[in-house]
Amino acid sequence: MTATPWATGLQLQSLVTPEGTLQLSLARVETPAPGADEVVVRVEASPINPSDLGLLLGPADMSTARVTADSEGPVVTADIPERLMRMVTARVGESMPVGNEGAGVVVAAGSSPEAQALLGRTVAVLGGAMYGQYRTLPLASCMVLPEGTTPTEGASCFVNPLTALSFPETMKREGFTALIHTAAASNLGQMLNKICLKDGIGLVNIVRNEEQAALLRGQGAKIVVNSSAPTFMDDLVAAIVETGAYLAFDAIGGGRLAGQILTAMEIAANKTAKVYSRYGSSQMKQVYVYGGLDTGPTELNRAFGMMWGLNGWLLTPFLMKIGPVETQRLRDRVVAELKTTFASHYTAELSLAQVLDPEVIAAYNRKATGEKFLINPAKG
Repeated sequence: MTATPWATGLQLQSLVTPEGTLQLSLARVETPAPGADEVVVRVEASPINPSDLGLLLGPADMSTARVTADSEGPVVTADIPERLMRMVTARVGESMPVGNEGAGVVVAAGSSPEAQALLGRTVAVLGGAMYGQYRTLPLASCMVLPEGTTPTEGASCFVNPLTALSFPETMKREGFTALIHTAAASNLGQMLNKICLKDGIGLVNIVRNEEQAALLRGQGAKIVVNSSAPTFMDDLVAAIVETGAYLAFDAIGGGRLAGQILTAMEIAANKTAKVYSRYGSSQMKQVYVYGGLDTGPTELNRAFGMMWGLNGWLLTPFLMKIGPVETQRLRDRVVAELKTTFASHYTAELSLAQVLDPEVIAAYNRKATGEKFLINPAKG
């Protein structure tokens, strides 16, 4: 019997060894036959998101990377600093597949009519292990893309678009009326800017340089604040007074920025306060850290009263909180605006082998604003 083309495929794996090293390699894995309500997707596009890098590279010092090879391709080994090994103790010895989302073509389907209807269709998927050539997935993990949509156009349908849509949803549910966003020139930040412009939501975009500010202004952004400018705090306070933005989503995480935002919120609130309070303003000020572009400590100078919060924020728990009906509403909007509001742009398309090139690793591990890399497991 002739094996089906999708019976096995290469999968990118990340392993932490007991000796304190990270190993990246390609493994040939079996593709499970689809159940009645499952499909097999030939993956043709999968983005490298910051959340993927956390699993792919972990805390390894990639400047120590060295390359060998095995029967399936390159093997990259890098040292993990001893002080950071405690961060990955739970995954020592477990070779883990990587990649949260992607898109491709359905090449096999289970027996149900719903599964059979997807044969040959291009779908976006959120199912993990997407840095691999084939994935067997339940129908619920698939988003059917409109005719004429390529896997590249649909590769980033989930993480960034749903995160960007969930920020205003969080705002409404928590009684705020405007937003602050850091790393605002990122792909996600550009999506959020378009959403807020379209929906009439006040948005304060924080960027790191004037080039990023010009990019956002060119896309219609009304308020952009440069954190490297000497007038940053004054500019941020003025923007908060103008918009009433007392809710922020911070992609940076480490350093002083979250504390600076809370302080600016307090100063802005006090500008309109009618009475003095030794406990600070009565305005609730909330910053959610949803990324870790700076992995250092978060520094707070407690100059913002007592009505404040600093919390983590993750997409999946938020979607579970709002439930399947509301989540589907957000997904439907992503599909409807896939080539406009939620269009993603990529710096380069990489094969699985190219992902293991140390020079390429250095490029996508920079996490530079405006740079986004796409893996095509079918390439090469």
